[in-house]
Amino acid sequence: MAQADIDEGLYSRQLYVIDHDAMRRMGKADVLIAGMRGLGVEIAKNVILAGVRSVTIQDEGVVQWRDLSSQFYLKEADLGQNRALCSEKQLSSLNVYVRVSAWTNKLDEDFLSKFQVVVLTNSPLEEQLHVGAFCHSNNIKFIVADTRGLCGQLFCDFGESFEVRDTNGETPVSAMIAHISKDNPGIVTCTDEESHEFTDGMFVNFSEIQGMTELNSYGPIEIKVRGSYSFSICDTSNFSEYVKGGVVTEVKQSEILSFVTIRDPGLVEMTDYGKTQRHLSLHLAFQALHRFTQKYSRAPHPRSQAGAEELVAITKELCKDAKFDELDEDAVRQLSLVASGDLAPVSAFIGGLAAQEVVKACSGKFTPLRQWLYFDALECLPQENDGVLSEDACAPRDSRYDGQISVFGSAFQDKLKKQNYFLVGAGAIGCELLKNFALIGLGAGEGGNITVTDMDSIERSNLNRQFLFHSKDIGRLKSEVAAESVKEMNPYMNITAHQNRVCPETEEVYTHSFYSNLDGVAAALDNVDARVYLDQCCVRNKKPMLEGGTLGSKGHTLVVVPHLTESYGPSTSGGQKAIPICTLKNFPHRIEHTLQWARDQFEGLFKQTAENVNNFLSDPTFVDRTVARGDVEAVEILEGVYRILGEEWPQNWADCVSWARRQWETLYNNQIKQLLHCFPRDQVTSSGLPFWMGAKRCPDPLTFDTNNTTHMDFIVAAANLYGQIYGITGSRNRADIQSILQGIKVPEFTPKSSVKIAVTDQELKEENEERKEEDKVKLEMLKEKLSKLQLKDQSFRMHPQEFEKDDDSNFHMDYIVATSNLRAENYNIPTADRHKSKLIAGRIIPAIATTTAAIAGLMCLELYKLVQGHQKITSYRNAYINLATQYFVLSQFICFIITSFHMYSEKSVLKLERHSCEMFSSNLRFIYNFIKINNAYGIYSKKLFYTLMED
Repeated sequence: MAQADIDEGLYSRQLYVIDHDAMRRMGKADVLIAGMRGLGVEIAKNVILAGVRSVTIQDEGVVQWRDLSSQFYLKEADLGQNRALCSEKQLSSLNVYVRVSAWTNKLDEDFLSKFQVVVLTNSPLEEQLHVGAFCHSNNIKFIVADTRGLCGQLFCDFGESFEVRDTNGETPVSAMIAHISKDNPGIVTCTDEESHEFTDGMFVNFSEIQGMTELNSYGPIEIKVRGSYSFSICDTSNFSEYVKGGVVTEVKQSEILSFVTIRDPGLVEMTDYGKTQRHLSLHLAFQALHRFTQKYSRAPHPRSQAGAEELVAITKELCKDAKFDELDEDAVRQLSLVASGDLAPVSAFIGGLAAQEVVKACSGKFTPLRQWLYFDALECLPQENDGVLSEDACAPRDSRYDGQISVFGSAFQDKLKKQNYFLVGAGAIGCELLKNFALIGLGAGEGGNITVTDMDSIERSNLNRQFLFHSKDIGRLKSEVAAESVKEMNPYMNITAHQNRVCPETEEVYTHSFYSNLDGVAAALDNVDARVYLDQCCVRNKKPMLEGGTLGSKGHTLVVVPHLTESYGPSTSGGQKAIPICTLKNFPHRIEHTLQWARDQFEGLFKQTAENVNNFLSDPTFVDRTVARGDVEAVEILEGVYRILGEEWPQNWADCVSWARRQWETLYNNQIKQLLHCFPRDQVTSSGLPFWMGAKRCPDPLTFDTNNTTHMDFIVAAANLYGQIYGITGSRNRADIQSILQGIKVPEFTPKSSVKIAVTDQELKEENEERKEEDKVKLEMLKEKLSKLQLKDQSFRMHPQEFEKDDDSNFHMDYIVATSNLRAENYNIPTADRHKSKLIAGRIIPAIATTTAAIAGLMCLELYKLVQGHQKITSYRNAYINLATQYFVLSQFICFIITSFHMYSEKSVLKLERHSCEMFSSNLRFIYNFIKINNAYGIYSKKLFYTLMED
């Protein structure tokens, strides 16, 4: 698959998680997924959305009642029919680029040899051993996934030599250099703008160093961190003296991993460090279950005490062979009691993880699981004071909920049906939650209801992960289509679709009476402010809230229980760290700076000024209201209005091109010449150091060239956008535009000695204070000029441009990319392609279906506890996961209280006021870095009070 063949409109959000090269490798992979119960279809759905070449689904079995508890593509009318055939059509509709086929025969070696990845779900041990041995010897990636009630199992074998091309998927770390010593080893000191993010053992490259130029051509160098702003490298004692400048950038290193077969004992990955012993016990208990099933041709009966004791006895025998003497017998008993169950949330979680392993196997991206993983949510079971479930209460009833009733009993199912829940958001997580709600029967009975609200319409980029939507739904409202889709999954669902934003303006809709009729709220939102407001509503109305979010392969869940847990908490600051104004205006040193500058140019030229003009033309009080905002801001706004309605008003398309050409000269030549006039290349500071060093990159003016593609990209985009705000039709014909450009005379520019340029934001503030009197005079002149303006057409209004990153025909991203890259060229900053520019300037949140499914599954496990009314705080879990590196932290609200978590301070400190334990230090650092990084996108809480798991 060539890069041009990757449908960026469809895969746009996923491509920021899995890069183009990894996507091309995935596009060559054929995947077999055996078993089409709930777990198998969950894996298939996620893998198909991810975009492999083909997926074959295999199942010899027929649809049973219990399958409907977790298999969202099966209906009551399918009972008795083959599961794979019943699922094929709907799975095929998820992604037109993935070939989906069904296979209903047994798995033989000839058939298995057709695939690069084989996944077995809910399969017998004998089959796992046979298929696993064949795959290992034939270099076929092999995955086993299984769920038993509230427990799950995952195994990976990617062969004896598997190359991981990128272990974590993170953007390579980089920093500006302040100094490099001549020593053995040499010490690199970074600028003190912010602490570096390098770690021991990383490899780095150097560039743009002046003086010690030997490092610019040196191969990747391993580093050792010395402090927050320094690290050591190789022997530099024989290199030239360092003068100034330089950038150090991480070089990603591939790794070769070796896996053992499923027959051999392997490593067990922890998902909950409070259950270490339990997971080791489950490793043997799952094997015991296979022996039990082989003996009786069934799993232990639901809530059967005899079956539980027999499973414990079998597990003890296995413990002797494994020389394991710390068996958690209670965990084995509980596994036996629920083993016949089939729960949608557990399938969603394990299915998300398993599908991510398929993505790793196909792409070589991210670190695979090595090699066993166990998960349980046995704390979801009824608490002691709720009584003991009987075999009769959990017996099958020929109901679509049989797989769930076998775990929780029929009374709990009736309670689920009567629930009234409010789901805010019908995007990626919202779709997954609604699917789970339909499968578990939430609000699907008399008196029950789900209210879902989302004001957005469906876009093509949504289809890659919001699986309830299809191409035919583009343009329709998300909440309406989502409601229709889940009604197809479960016709008994009671669901109401709204299209409202939940905010102070809709409090007449979402009143105290509305909340008082709810049993709980689920938040599937993508920004902090909305989460904070919804949390406040829940606190005020004493309603529990389930909350979750994702960022690429990372995700988190939070459960808020009235009078029991901490709430989501207030937002204390903006999500994204602000870039200093002076950095943006005159001293950029990262592509993020030039992209933000380009976005500011777009907003100012094509949106805000046009809106100000329309307000001026329609509101007689506009000038007075603007003046009340302060002289500095008023002058800027009114100058823009007068300029747009006066001297810069284009009469035709040629005038738009002329404006764009003059704009180019101002931005990329004149302003740079003025900056260098104020601060010459050889300028020194008061301390005798070069002015242009460290984070201050000395710029170069550009010379316009019609043969330069980027120069013309700017002219075409800027001229068209300028024409659009005036209602003038533009053109993409570059030959015609070049012809117009030949007749344009650009005035010569001479730098002015009277111009002052602020170096810091504080200096800028002081200059604004000094200009107060000058601004007052300007303001009066502008008021007079505007009062005399006469428009020929009194009905004239401008057309402000609302930035839209996903429409490639509107010139918005064309302008952003060209404007930013020309600025980067000025300052010798590496440019960014359209893909990366869209991520940064469009503030896109990377997303992939696997993480979304896993997070929604964890949220619904907490829902089980809320509906039962669990009152023990130790029952609840908050989760932090990273599927790229198989890192999981499921934390309880007890034992460790982090009372200070300053995620925006570069010298952040974690204070543990109660017990401390060395084994958790890496987990804390993971959570800290994870939330800190993700807060840059404004999707995570600024203040977290949570607790870690009980040993």
